Amino acid sequence: MATITFPDRETEKKALAFLLGRFAGRALRSGQHIVPEAALEALADSNIPFTVQGKTTSS
Repeated sequence: MATITFPDRETEKKALAFLLGRFAGRALRSGQHIVPEAALEALADSNIPFTVQGKTTSS
C-alpha cells in the first residue's frame, strides 16, 4: 500500500472516479489516499498526476 496525494481537487475527483471499482483504498481527511501499489501504475498509465508520500501498512 502507498499513500498518495493529488495536485488539486479536480484531479482528485477524476482519480477517485477512475480508481473506484478497480482498487480498494482509503481516503483520509488530510487529503491523502491509501491505495495498493498496483493503483500507482494504473494512475500513471492514465496520465493522472499524483505524488507518492510513502509506503503504508494497511490497518
